[in-house]
Amino acid sequence: MPDDASPGEIMAGVIARAVKDGEVAIIGANSAIPLLGLRLAQETHAPDLTIIAGGSGAVNPRPSAIHASSCDASLLDAECVLPLSEVIDYEGKTEIDVFFAGGLQIDARGACNLIGVGTYPNLKLRGPGSVGLPFLSRAGRVVLYTTAHSTRTFVPKVDHVSGRGNVALVVTPLATMDFRNGRMHLASVHPGVGPRTVFENTGFPLESIEEIETTLPPSPDELAILRELDPEGVARLVVKR
Repeated sequence: MPDDASPGEIMAGVIARAVKDGEVAIIGANSAIPLLGLRLAQETHAPDLTIIAGGSGAVNPRPSAIHASSCDASLLDAECVLPLSEVIDYEGKTEIDVFFAGGLQIDARGACNLIGVGTYPNLKLRGPGSVGLPFLSRAGRVVLYTTAHSTRTFVPKVDHVSGRGNVALVVTPLATMDFRNGRMHLASVHPGVGPRTVFENTGFPLESIEEIETTLPPSPDELAILRELDPEGVARLVVKR
């Protein structure tokens, strides 16, 4: 494999640094990158981090390899497995520390849409549905992620709101964004990416400062762990730049 981290591995490194030891983090179905990042955190600075893979209900899964979906049967090798009804009940009644969510669309204020693109019921593209995303506002903080950074994903206003609230960080193949005064702000660009590329691929003006940082990539030791956790290179395959 190349010595340099791929965009997906950079995203996983950012996600690992976004959680603390002892926290509870929940991920959804299309979650290879968050799961990889959270497993990296468990193997490094956060051994007592608890992961709930919402798609399968697995608590602290230890798959032999990362798969594209958290519904994969390999995740059932875990401390325990909860039925989906209990996962959703837990999301609604408990303040989870970190909620990882994706979206067909994400807007400037951090609302995300997994319902579909277009006017209901005549959707141009149907998504998987909201499931637990209405509970985002109950989480301590929310990290949004997407495997493709384009104007189709980052839109001025989402067509439908699956969830909103408490978004602290957005992680993409190009950059990381945080929120200042309620609007998305360009925090860092990944190695090899210029701010102009991020601006041109975002469908609304991003707040920014003159000196934009470069995202810290995984260290050589972290990269070795990532590739041990992901021997099939799913992180390199699912992320498009």
